[in-house]
This record gives sequence, C-alpha cells and structure tokens, in this order.
Amino acid sequence: MALTDTFVRQVKPTGKAAGDKYADGAGMYLLVKAAGKYWRMDYAFAGKRKTLALGTYPEVSLAKARDRRAIARELLADGTDPSAAKREEKQARADAAANTFEVVARQWLTKTAAKRQAITQSKVKTWLEKDVFPFIGKMPISTIGPRDVLERVVRKLEARGAIDTAHRVKQLCGQVFRFAVVSGLAERDVTADLSEALAAKAAKHFPAITEPKKVGDMMRSIYAYSGHPATVAALKLAPLVFVRPGELRTAEWSEIDLDAAEWRIPGSKMKMGIDHIVPLSTQAVEVLRGLQLITGHGRYVFPSIRTGERPMSENTINAALRAMGYSADVHTAHGFRAMARTIMDEVLGERVDFIEHQLSHMVKDANGRAYNRTAHLPARRDMMQRWADYLEKLRVGADVIKLRGAA
Repeated sequence: MALTDTFVRQVKPTGKAAGDKYADGAGMYLLVKAAGKYWRMDYAFAGKRKTLALGTYPEVSLAKARDRRAIARELLADGTDPSAAKREEKQARADAAANTFEVVARQWLTKTAAKRQAITQSKVKTWLEKDVFPFIGKMPISTIGPRDVLERVVRKLEARGAIDTAHRVKQLCGQVFRFAVVSGLAERDVTADLSEALAAKAAKHFPAITEPKKVGDMMRSIYAYSGHPATVAALKLAPLVFVRPGELRTAEWSEIDLDAAEWRIPGSKMKMGIDHIVPLSTQAVEVLRGLQLITGHGRYVFPSIRTGERPMSENTINAALRAMGYSADVHTAHGFRAMARTIMDEVLGERVDFIEHQLSHMVKDANGRAYNRTAHLPARRDMMQRWADYLEKLRVGADVIKLRGAA
C-alpha cells in the first residue's frame, strides 16, 4: 500500500536499532529511526542488490522522493547504475563550485602572463579584481550565462560612463571563458552573444596643444615648474622624445647610453612588442645627465617618490600638467605625441615615415616589409635634434613658423 503525506508526517520510530521500513512501492521505502526519516530505494544492478539514498524527510517530501525514484528507474532502464550517476553528479557539482570565474581567471592570468608586459598584466589584474570578481567571481564558470556578464559587469561599467573599459573588460571575460573551454571547465564563450549589446565606443582622442605659440607657452611653464626633480625631468623629456607615457615613466638607466645619445627600449615594454630606439638630442642628454646625479644609483630613471623599487605613478605627469593649468581636455601626457606628429609634419616638413617610425608605429617599406628598429637611424637622429632645437626656440620666444591655416 502506497504511503500518504499524513502517515509520513506522523509516523514515529518504534525503537528498533535498524529502524522501521515503510514501503511505497517500486523498491522505495521510508526508513524511520530515532535520528530521523530517510527515503531509500532498493534495486538490482549487474546481478547485485543495491540501495540508493533519495533524501531526508521533511527536506525531501513524499512527492519529491517519488520523482527521484522515477529518475532512478529511467536510469536503470537505460542500463545506468543510479548510485554511480549520483556520485558523478555530486563530483560535477563539487568541480563546478571549485572552478569559479575568479579561480579560472587567476589561472588564466598566471598562464598567459608571459604574453603581456608587466604594466599590462597589472592593468588586466586590476580590471578583473575591481570590475568583475565582485559581481561574478564566486559563480561557477560553467553556470554563467551571457546575461550574467551583461547585467552584472558590462552594464555597471556603462552606467558610470566607462564605455571603453566596458568593451575591454568584456574582451577579457571572453578570453577567460575561452581558456575555460580549452580546460574543459565551460562549454563555450558566452560573451560571444554580447557583440551587439554594448554601447558604441567613443573615438580615441588624446587632447594636445599643436599651435606653435601655445607650445612655446607650455614649454616655458614646464621649465618654470617647481616639483620633484624626477617629475620636472620627465616633463622636460616628454616633448623631446614623445614616447608613450608608460614607456617614459618605466625607463631604466640600463636602457640609456648617454655617451651614444641613445635610449633602447626593449620590446617587452613596447605596445607593438618590438625593440625601439630613441635618438637623444643634446637637450635630452642634458636633462638626463642632470637627473642621473639624483636617481642614477637606482633602476628607474623616474622612480616613485615613495620607493625607488617602482617607477613613478602613471598619473604623475598628467597631475603636473593639471597643476600648471593644463586641464585634461587641453593637453595630456599622451598629447606630446600628437603635438610632435602635427608640428614636425606641418611646420618642419619632416618625412612622415620617419616621424611614424619614431612614434613606434608600424612602418613598411615599398615591398610591404616592416622596417626594423635601426632603419634610417642617422636621419631620425638628425630629425630629433631639429625637433629639440625647434622646441627650444619656441621656449625662448624666437620667431616661429605658424601651422598652415593658423590665424
């Protein structure tokens, strides 16, 4: 006779050590002990008698126990041992719980670190720790869906206006998911479904002063700036060498040969991953020789004020420009590149391919081959000296040629 909800609720243990069994049919029964009430199912598999635990009452009701019995009988009909299937399911849940997004992402970070520059590795780690882990980090990666990434991560970044970061973080999540797929921890990259869901990225633009008279004003402000010696030197050197801000602030004395007037930046620090040579003008050498007396005993040309073990902060030059009165929408540390690119081309008439090469952009010869780091080095050296001399003339107020079209 089948059990009823009322009987299951009211039945009490009789005191038998092994407990009392009350059958519900098809091998399932309620085992009542002093410690509690347990659902069990007896069955035979491969000629052996076995017992499957279906749960504990009242957490598992009579109806739910019957559902679990039905599933077990289906497995038996398909030639599968329900006990083995239960163990595998339990292990799968444990594996899923152990392989959260954060766990997998940190594994990915470690295994792919060699492919990134140290500064990029730090940025990626910070993005994940700040904008991803707090929201989906504790979720098993195999259970995360497209909307989890969209609503919990991407939309939060978009809401605070960080559109470019939202795109970058979505790409990072995609790389983590693809790593999980290869590792057998996820079925697919769910971020592939979000390609049309993100807000459009704004055009990349670094504000820069490109009018010669205003450049002269800024150069005078730089030379009048009274800050930390390393900051002052970085400000003076930035327009002379017009490298990327990250390349400037992480410069090491071992990369610089003042006698040869060259700065050789290893590819590991460059955006394109290729070694880059910066010819140093006499003005640049003078700035560096002065700074060498102060920081030359350490690793970094521009060390952090707090500790010489790290380079100066990425915000230092921009903060100095703000202190000089140049707001973020007027000129930035990256703007020295646009300043040089514009004036060297439109005012000084320098060869565009030389300028682009010195900007460490990819430049190809007539046969479509990328120039190597030493290409046109003597000519680029002369160009960099002409540029430094021009900036010096602007600073001291000598007559200058105006930009074409300038009033």
